[in-house]
Amino acid sequence: MQSDFLLIAAPTKAGDDFMQQAKLSGLPFIALINNKMERLRLEGRGVKQIIQVNTSEPGTAAIPEYPIGNVILFEESLPLCCRVIQICRSWTSKPIYVVTQSFNPRLIYKGLGADYVIYSKNGDVRFLLPSFNNDI
Repeated sequence: MQSDFLLIAAPTKAGDDFMQQAKLSGLPFIALINNKMERLRLEGRGVKQIIQVNTSEPGTAAIPEYPIGNVILFEESLPLCCRVIQICRSWTSKPIYVVTQSFNPRLIYKGLGADYVIYSKNGDVRFLLPSFNNDI
């Protein structure tokens, strides 16, 4: 049976670093992107599995062919992160984590379906990797 994939939306440097750590630890993950430039950048870094969504129309996103487990989103902007939460919430019943550098959007993200909102000045949340490995 195919195990669930961790879905990572990593438009920030901290998200990029987290994705590299997930790759090094052998954690099966899929990158979530919303533009072609991001696809090219991630493919250049060796990311194999990528899902591209149109965040300007969140209701049009098709359910991925891969089983999605936990989701971790690195906030680049409030509106974009809100749209991504709305898209991802229908894909999984497992927790959605949002990593942010701002205290303000916590209740907004939770209201949209995020289970955990993690405030971090530098975005380093490598401490989460072992818990994602346990879900495989």
